[in-house]
Amino acid sequence: MKILILNVDRDDDFGRKVKIKSPIIGREENLKAAEKLALEDPEDSDINSLFAAISLYDKLKQENRDVEIATLCGDIAVGLKSDEKIANELDYVLEKTRANEVILVTDGAEDEYILPIIESRVKIRSIRRVTVKQSSTVESTYYKIVKMMEDDRVKKHFLVPVALILIIWSIFAFLNMARAGLSAIIFTLGAYLLIRAMKWERALNLIWQEIKSGILTGRVSIYTTGVAILILVASFLYAYTQTSSASSPAIPTMWHFFVVFTRNVIWGIVAAGILIVGGRAIDTKVRKGNPWKYWLAPFSLLSLGFIGNGTLRILYDILYGPSVNPLYILANDPSILIDLLIGILIAAAGGLSYHYIKEIFMVEVEELT
Repeated sequence: MKILILNVDRDDDFGRKVKIKSPIIGREENLKAAEKLALEDPEDSDINSLFAAISLYDKLKQENRDVEIATLCGDIAVGLKSDEKIANELDYVLEKTRANEVILVTDGAEDEYILPIIESRVKIRSIRRVTVKQSSTVESTYYKIVKMMEDDRVKKHFLVPVALILIIWSIFAFLNMARAGLSAIIFTLGAYLLIRAMKWERALNLIWQEIKSGILTGRVSIYTTGVAILILVASFLYAYTQTSSASSPAIPTMWHFFVVFTRNVIWGIVAAGILIVGGRAIDTKVRKGNPWKYWLAPFSLLSLGFIGNGTLRILYDILYGPSVNPLYILANDPSILIDLLIGILIAAAGGLSYHYIKEIFMVEVEELT
């Protein structure tokens, strides 16, 4: 009983690409055809199928089987024309080889089309489907992904948000606060997208480098800035609490919120500003720079606190009190007038002293440098 190892090229790659006429009968002819197609188009899957057919032929030959190998080619116009050509070539090969059974070697793509043609003429002993281990699409996609993940920019843009989500979710899950964790994730991703959209990465990176450098070199301004941020956060939370607890149904909500909130937060802003300025002045002095340039800042902040507080108290009384006349309010509450006068005096003292400092100390520093 003679076995025919059959390989089918339905779209005639062998004929179109390397000009080989089919059917291709015999081991040597098939090997030459496979080598030519491999040199012409190494990515063609028909090469793998034919080499698998040749390998199977050699194996059966070693077992002293009566075996032959052949490749049938169809047509580039895959369909009726191609299948008619394959059927005619199969009739010719079967007549010439006198084969009784066929082992079909295929990549699996054309099985449903060619199997009926073969089964109508000869018994199919076995079907061997050749699966290419490195599919070009899958392999190229894999290596593209690997290559992209090696890029630092892709890592930062893709892995950072994923890492943030995992870290935040794990922390809140550990604390048994799943709902709060979801809100935190949404907030974090929103902040990340805002930073990306506004292109604030460079500014944040400079801030981080400044903080890191300050910690390593022991700069006072880093610590005073940290304390100032805590004061600001506490002040805003306190102001929000006071604003929420205050009740004034006769006042428009927006104005009520603005006046009460600002009154409660203004001294926190002043204190944080003075801390930051003081830390920077100390660092400048340590680096043998000119700390006098920060002289006016504390006076301005204190003046802002007193004048702002007095102005907001007047506005608050206008909204809440029986009169909208500022003079009447000042006459009934002298402490508001005192706040305004103190603020003005502090601003004047700062301006005059700064003029004196600038004339004496800053000129001397410039001359020394």
